[in-house]
Amino acid sequence: MAAEESTGSGIADTAEKITDGVALDVLARFGFAVLAVVHILIGVIALQVAFGGTGQAEPTGALEQLASGTAGPWTMWACSLGCGGLALWQLSEATLRYRRNAVGKRLEKAVSSGSLAVTYGVMAVTMGRFALGDGPDSGEFTRDFTRTITAYPLGLFAVLVVGGTVLGIGGYFVVKGLRRTFRPELQHFEDSRRGAVIDAMGVVGHVTKGAALLLVGLLFVVAAVTNRPSESTGLDGSLKALQDHPFGDAVLVAIAAGLICYGVFAVIRARFGRM
Repeated sequence: MAAEESTGSGIADTAEKITDGVALDVLARFGFAVLAVVHILIGVIALQVAFGGTGQAEPTGALEQLASGTAGPWTMWACSLGCGGLALWQLSEATLRYRRNAVGKRLEKAVSSGSLAVTYGVMAVTMGRFALGDGPDSGEFTRDFTRTITAYPLGLFAVLVVGGTVLGIGGYFVVKGLRRTFRPELQHFEDSRRGAVIDAMGVVGHVTKGAALLLVGLLFVVAAVTNRPSESTGLDGSLKALQDHPFGDAVLVAIAAGLICYGVFAVIRARFGRM
């Protein structure tokens, strides 16, 4: 038994050394930068919608823009590779790097990084589909996904789990922004004037991203509880629905600006942050 435990520990140590290597670090940073650009594009599209323009203010809508043009497929393959690397890095965070910590800390990291690993993995697959010319239609992606899931036994429960997971991730980003727990990720700017600006962008960006995810997760939950898949309209539908309420356009502009702030913060983090 002791020999088996020693072998398992040795394999885990070797895997941890591999994930601590330069190659995965560079790939994960590139993936983080890709997602940063996606957030900026979503924010820009949301601004266009707020001022009477058109577009799909959600990840697939942003990916449609990145995939357009002659270099689109190659861009999508590169983005998919980067997001795949980021998903692998988050998976190593959830399973390897925190295995020597206290049980409570390991569980917290397993849930947070594990959820992000799944999210980034899905993004990598979606980008791969765009590279193959089979990207999902941004306007119907979330509805189609919800309809497909609810067609299976326990489908409504699965949608409820997805909604709860998205709500949890949204809450995590809000808390991370309000408590400024992202600060250790950017110690490079901690004592500079630029650091104060970046800190403010981090707070606004994380809280806004969290709020947007809370809206999406809530719609998943409503779709599951009411057994109406059409209620799950994704980020684009939830943001556009704001326009039907008083001061909705102002709120939409604020969310768009916040998403752009998060994107800019994420670009800086991808370059200078601790991975």
